[in-house]
Amino acid sequence: MSEIVSDAWKRYLGQLQEHPLRTKAITSGVLAGCSDAIAQKISGIKKLQLRRLLLVMFYGFAYAGPFGHFLHKLMEIIFKGKKGKETVAKKVILEQLTTSPWNNMLFMMYYGLVIEGRPFSLVRSKVRKDYPTVQLTAWKFWPIVAWVNYQYMPLQFRVLFHSFVASCWSVLLIHF
Repeated sequence: MSEIVSDAWKRYLGQLQEHPLRTKAITSGVLAGCSDAIAQKISGIKKLQLRRLLLVMFYGFAYAGPFGHFLHKLMEIIFKGKKGKETVAKKVILEQLTTSPWNNMLFMMYYGLVIEGRPFSLVRSKVRKDYPTVQLTAWKFWPIVAWVNYQYMPLQFRVLFHSFVASCWSVLLIHF
């Protein structure tokens, strides 16, 4: 069994090296789908809602993976050659003040409009009501994740790490 896992990991690393954007997009889509399947099971849905699952996977594939890929490339450009805890702290602060609010808002809008199919006025009301709490909760959790990501993860694994943690976060966010 460990040989199968080892071979799969080597293939994944090869794809990550040869096709980083595509691999990160697919990985994010798969992890988003897994998180939605778990969220559906936790919420007591008897039969898996395939449309919902595919739309969540699409979000991970089309947005989350590519966004993370380019975000981390941009961070490396902005902080080129700079290392150390002070640089990690600056990256975390920059991410938390810019992409964190944007990503939470976008996910809430996408989920309400596309996945649930609700009218814009209802989605806007829900976002106005729940967004501040969602974002404040995010700021209690994501800075730690971002610190670990920037401090310990090599650049090529940052989207994978973030997507894995995000799959857990989205289970919480879907039930907000």
